[in-house]
Amino acid sequence: MIIDLQIASQSKQLPTLEHLEQWAELAIQSSDAEAEITIRIVDDAESHELNLQYRGKDKPTNVLSFAFEQPEFDDPELAAQMAAELGDINYLGDLVINAALVAQEATEQDKPVEDHWAHLVIHGTLHLQGFDHIQEAEAQAMETLEARLLSSLNIPNPYVAKQST
Repeated sequence: MIIDLQIASQSKQLPTLEHLEQWAELAIQSSDAEAEITIRIVDDAESHELNLQYRGKDKPTNVLSFAFEQPEFDDPELAAQMAAELGDINYLGDLVINAALVAQEATEQDKPVEDHWAHLVIHGTLHLQGFDHIQEAEAQAMETLEARLLSSLNIPNPYVAKQST
């Protein structure tokens, strides 16, 4: 697992790179190549701007996932050159995580902030691999997988409270 970590946040309550790697690696659903992602930790303003620009939602959000799509090349030589440069790296994409909102939500949900970070990194990494929660069946499958992965870290199912309210 390779993580390009970008910190654009004033928050002092951030997980370590080792924790981010552990959580993302746990969520990787294939082992055919070494996976790489970028995690950018931001504050409300950047989260708000990106959420509005890419999702049309006029508010900050906790995590945004931008899956990488391999560009198509008309020139076979250029395509071969790019494939050789990429080698066995499996670039999944970018996660943008709002540190202030992670801390706020953890407080509101009465859970350790580190547990919430783990959940959001796992959730976002699954999105980078094509998992989604738009349809009910997809949501159920994704939530079940997240709960299983979090359980392996001794973190309670984050969806239990949601289901009981």
